Amino acid sequence: MKNSSSKGGKSSRKGFSSEHSHGNKTRHGDGPRSKKNAPDRRPPTRQGAGNGPKPDNFRRNAHQDQGGRPRIRIGVFGTHAVEAALLNMERTIHHIYATEQSENEAVDIVQRALQDRRDLPDIILLEKEEFDRALPKGTVHQGIGLDCDPLQDVFLPDVMNRVANKEKSVILLLDQVTDPHNMGAIIRSACAFGADAIVVQSRHAPEINGLIAKIASGAVEHIPVVYETNLVRAITTMQEHGFFALAMDERGDTIATAPSYNKTVLVMGAEGPGLRPLVKDKCDLLVKLPTYGALSSLNVSNAAAIALYAVTSK
Repeated sequence: MKNSSSKGGKSSRKGFSSEHSHGNKTRHGDGPRSKKNAPDRRPPTRQGAGNGPKPDNFRRNAHQDQGGRPRIRIGVFGTHAVEAALLNMERTIHHIYATEQSENEAVDIVQRALQDRRDLPDIILLEKEEFDRALPKGTVHQGIGLDCDPLQDVFLPDVMNRVANKEKSVILLLDQVTDPHNMGAIIRSACAFGADAIVVQSRHAPEINGLIAKIASGAVEHIPVVYETNLVRAITTMQEHGFFALAMDERGDTIATAPSYNKTVLVMGAEGPGLRPLVKDKCDLLVKLPTYGALSSLNVSNAAAIALYAVTSK
């Protein structure tokens, strides 16, 4: 997509040109330019220099389909999720979107990503209403988003190869944790405590989407989520590679007194039903988090964070 001129030749800070209309881009490749020295002509674009606005039909043809509706796809949104995706060299980025209100922040994020010499598309400014329509109602997008390809699938043998020579490794396995908010929070905690992967069942876990990426605050770019058909078989595979499986269950001993293992699979079930019997039976040891207050249970994402700390701090 090509750049277009800004209103009255106005330049956004740090050398990005802007136009607050449907689907027009800002520049992120030019150097700083003060308002005092800003030229009246439109700054050069990747397609070359120009002295005026694009033709009126440029906006319609560039960003709208035959029905007049914008062709906008936003797969990742939110400040931290977008920045992490831009810094991930494995991500293929097609478009960067921002609202007028978030333009300066978007410029800063893209410039930080460009310091790693990554080639990125220009920023496209959208009206907030246009941005809202591209996402489910009520989405808190923070005025910045990406049209990008999904992350590549990672399989359990890949993870086993990656950790084969590590002295210590922790993998989190989730049995039927279906809530995307819990999933996102768990991914963030697993990344923060240095887990090497998260394993989930393909039929009972949400796909990694924009909401989960935002809740995970960019952690989806750093820790693989492995979708397995059979969790019992997945535990068996990890045990064959030297992992010891700890199952979180209220009938177990406190996790604080559990033995320390070099390679640990921390197995957690959904709130309410907990672990399914076959998954639990396959584990080597049952452990629990000791609670002392009026409430005897924790949200699964909170429990995961505490359990990860207990396992990784030994």
